[in-house]
Amino acid sequence: MTNHIVLFEPQIPANTGNIARTCAATNSPLHLIEPLGFSTDDKQLKRAGLDYWHDVNITYHKDLAAFLEYVGENPLHLITKFANQTYSEVDYADNQEHYFMFGKETTGLPEEFMRENEDKCLRIPMNDEHVRSLNLSNTVALVVYEALKQQNFPNLELTHHYENDKLD
Repeated sequence: MTNHIVLFEPQIPANTGNIARTCAATNSPLHLIEPLGFSTDDKQLKRAGLDYWHDVNITYHKDLAAFLEYVGENPLHLITKFANQTYSEVDYADNQEHYFMFGKETTGLPEEFMRENEDKCLRIPMNDEHVRSLNLSNTVALVVYEALKQQNFPNLELTHHYENDKLD
């Protein structure tokens, strides 16, 4: 069971850096669908994920079609505010590879793509009257940790003791 984080044409390097940190913490591969709105050598990206970037399994895809070919028949979940089902209603503890796709910060996922895949669309409940959207890195963390919770947090440290820390 692996939970893959997929960013469609991300534009803000700090968000991608923070998401890379979440991927490192959760052993989740990161997929970046090009074009990116920044270089992965960008100082802002390195600053946001400096200590973690090298610990993340990153795959670049030249476009959406290339990514869809890569993912094949594995479960693909499109995270969007335009959905009738919430992210917590899905069973992720099914021993499959799950791919969670998030849209670019300014426009989200392509509307036509979402309409063609309405059954794969999931939303996070929120008050749409006051807030247009949540921060992308916060959204990724919410969704991946729900999947991990249902999977009993495989290969993650569930307890930690102070004597294990190097405080000196």
